[in-house]
Amino acid sequence: MTTDLAAKLGARLTPGDCLLLVGEIGSGKTHFARSLIQTVMDHPEDVPSPTFTLVQIYDTQLGEIWHSDLYRLSDISEIEELGLSEALENAVCLIEWPDRMGPLTPANALTLAFAADQPGDDQRSLTLSWTDSKWPSLLETLL
Repeated sequence: MTTDLAAKLGARLTPGDCLLLVGEIGSGKTHFARSLIQTVMDHPEDVPSPTFTLVQIYDTQLGEIWHSDLYRLSDISEIEELGLSEALENAVCLIEWPDRMGPLTPANALTLAFAADQPGDDQRSLTLSWTDSKWPSLLETLL
């Protein structure tokens, strides 16, 4: 189901869209991002977690997708060093651990909060939230 949702949502994203992926380690954030990215690639390839690189950039049918994992971010100023602020305007951005962004968190983002139902279980809960008026109509077409 995560893969299906990622594929359906990915097909409707446009440059400037941002998905904030929230949840504990192992809750499904990277799986969702990987699935979304692979479904919009012309030729699917390996999509590694950006845990150590902080950002991976992919050229896709949507344009550039920036997949960021901010878990290891030590200072908010690193967001500028990564080029993420510019990417938020010109690319599709998937951001894990967005709480590290503080006041730089984009107001127009869609937040996907993942939670494991039971430890060791493959079941996940997903809660979506937003403030931008774009998301309800887009999400309605998915469900």
